[in-house]
Amino acid sequence: MTNRRLTSILFVLMMWLGANAQTTQIALLKYGGGGDWYANPTSLTNLIKFCNTELGTNLNPQYATVDVGSADIFNYPFLHLTGHGNIVFSPAETQNLRNYLIAGGFLHIDDNYGLKPFAVAQMKKVFPELEFVELPFSHPIYHQKYNFPNGLPKIHEHDNLPPKGYGLIYNGRLVCFFTYECDLGDGWEDQDVHGDSQATRTKALQMGANIISYVFGN
Repeated sequence: MTNRRLTSILFVLMMWLGANAQTTQIALLKYGGGGDWYANPTSLTNLIKFCNTELGTNLNPQYATVDVGSADIFNYPFLHLTGHGNIVFSPAETQNLRNYLIAGGFLHIDDNYGLKPFAVAQMKKVFPELEFVELPFSHPIYHQKYNFPNGLPKIHEHDNLPPKGYGLIYNGRLVCFFTYECDLGDGWEDQDVHGDSQATRTKALQMGANIISYVFGN
């Protein structure tokens, strides 16, 4: 049995065990290059609370923080990456993230404004054979518990552009979902951070819950 095949089997087993345990945890991905990977510090906590309440998930109330090059990423079936600036993956980090995604992991990249050129370039290193494709509005990620017939909700305005949801699809599976011109993570933050209305925050949390639901099969 090849190491890759063994890794895949172990990862699927870990995900199955995690989905049936109280300690299933999602993680924020820490990267190099100077970008603010730590942006939106309250967003994942609020998303987890929303999912546990509204979807009946059993996610650990505290999210983890994990380095992109660490073997620990295999402990988390869902990784979230955000920020405004530069991202740099070393060759070892690139290979580690590729192995993780091929083995069954999932990466959500949320552009907090200005992230796109860096995120796209680094993910091209991870999957040189793939291109980001815009997901159609009919994609299941928009139609889990909450229905978004027009795709991603618009949370914050930056460049007067519509929100876009892009994906990397490996062997027929969505392994990376990139939310652009949307600012979902801002909408997940505590209300007093950005002053968003409850209706806007609810839309953001519902779309985030759809992502979690899609990944975990709830």
